[in-house]
Amino acid sequence: MKIEVMSIGGSLLFKNGEINHSYVRDLKKFLNSFKDRKFVLVIGGGIVARSYINALEKLGASKDVMSRFGIGVTRTNARLIANIIGKDANIRDLPKTLKHVKGYLRKHRIVCCGALRYEPDQTSDGTAAQIAGFLGTRVINVTNVKGLYTKDPHKFKGAKLISKVSYSEFSKIVNKIKYHPGQHFILDQHAAITIKKNKIKTYVVGKSLVNLRNLLKGKKFVGTTIN
Repeated sequence: MKIEVMSIGGSLLFKNGEINHSYVRDLKKFLNSFKDRKFVLVIGGGIVARSYINALEKLGASKDVMSRFGIGVTRTNARLIANIIGKDANIRDLPKTLKHVKGYLRKHRIVCCGALRYEPDQTSDGTAAQIAGFLGTRVINVTNVKGLYTKDPHKFKGAKLISKVSYSEFSKIVNKIKYHPGQHFILDQHAAITIKKNKIKTYVVGKSLVNLRNLLKGKKFVGTTIN
C-alpha cells in the first residue's frame, strides 16, 4: 500500500483561538476516502506553540527550552488529531523514532506524530522530511499559503507563486532566514537540508483539500514542487 507523508501546518488546526472543527472533520473524511493508501501525518505546533515560545523568550528562556516546549505542543496536537481520526490511527501512543513510525504503519493506516524527539533546530517540517527519506517516499507540506511565493503573500499583493524550484535554489531561499523556535515559513532549514541531501520530491500546497486530492490523484494542482 502506498505511503504518503504529509506535514500538516499547525496554523490550519486553529481558528480564532479555538480548534478549527470544520477543517479537522473535513480532513478526517478526506483521509478516509483514500482506502488504498497509508498516511503519516506530522502535525505542527501552530499558534499554541508560538504563544508558549513568545512567552518563554520574554522571560529569557534559552532556545533549547523554547524548542522543547514547541516539540511538546506538536505532540499534543498530533494526539488530538489521532483521536479525532479514531480507530484507523494510533490513538494510544505516538512514535518517538523513525523505526517506531515504520512499526506503527504495520498496525495503523494513519500514523500521527509531532516532532519525534529533541534535535537542535528541529521542527515538524524537518521531521516530515526525515520520515519521508527513511520510508523512501515523497513529502507533502500542507500549509496556510498556496505554495512558495516570491514574497510573503500575506504582506505583499504583488507576490507571485513559484510553481517549481530546485533543491539548491530552495536551500538558498531558506538559508537567508535565521532559524528561531516556532518560526513560520513553508519549510524550515532542517527540512531543506534533508530533502536536498536525500533528493526527496517535495510539494507545498494550501489548505484546500480539493487541491490536495488533485495532487494525490496525479492531476493538475496549485502549489510548489521542489525537486
